[in-house]
Amino acid sequence: MKVENNTEKVITPLNTGDQIAKANYKKALNREKMTIWLGRIVVGVVIFGLWEILSGRVMNEFWLSKPSAIVTRLYDMAKSGDLWFHTSFTLQEALIGLVIGMIIGTIVGILLALSGRLDKWLSPYIMALYSLPRVALAPLFVVWFGIGMTSKIIMVVAMVVFVAFYNAYEGIKNMDQDLLDMMRTYKASKLKTLTWVILPSITVWILTSLRLNIGMALIGAVIAELIGSSQGLGYYITYSSSLLDITGVFAGLVIIMLIAVIMEQIIVQMEKRLLKYR
Repeated sequence: MKVENNTEKVITPLNTGDQIAKANYKKALNREKMTIWLGRIVVGVVIFGLWEILSGRVMNEFWLSKPSAIVTRLYDMAKSGDLWFHTSFTLQEALIGLVIGMIIGTIVGILLALSGRLDKWLSPYIMALYSLPRVALAPLFVVWFGIGMTSKIIMVVAMVVFVAFYNAYEGIKNMDQDLLDMMRTYKASKLKTLTWVILPSITVWILTSLRLNIGMALIGAVIAELIGSSQGLGYYITYSSSLLDITGVFAGLVIIMLIAVIMEQIIVQMEKRLLKYR
């Protein structure tokens, strides 16, 4: 009985200490998050506040507009339905092209990295394709596939696929080869090797390429709309610029930036869930 009581006396303070340490860690983490968000808000307030104050005083308001005018324009667009009409079209193109480009690029990157000699045969041609300016290809896509959504999605895929490919490719090349050797030793099937070793090893690379490709997808969609479209944020920006409506141009750009920030935060939350071990 004495031994049990002594054990209880020793264990209880340790458990309490662990709980206190965890609570302090959570508090510190929450304080860090609040500091980050407050810093972001302060930076935003300073930038847009200076823009609002200087526009019309130091800088010509006609060429740079001002935040209050842009917010008013966004409100008018939301009220008239133009905001969702143009945003939804661009968002569909970007998301569909992003998914297709990520899947194709990641699969080809994995297969080529594991192919051995085929990798050496095809690598110069992949680099040649990667070096092509996608902006110059946009008019060709419009000629080949029309001004509908198909040409825009293909443009997004062309922007996204190489980033996904090279990240998956480098992820495989930098993977611990001992793990693959171990799977071969145990005669594991290719499917099990893929699901147990390859995909977990390159998850960080895939998520990194996904975050990078958010901006690439939106850029591809807008470029395609600038070349030829009757709707979308790219079309709205082109239409506004043709009327010398600088507020409309900035309104379109602000929407694109907001979409990119929201999508990036979604990926960040996915990354936290998938990479809890880090």
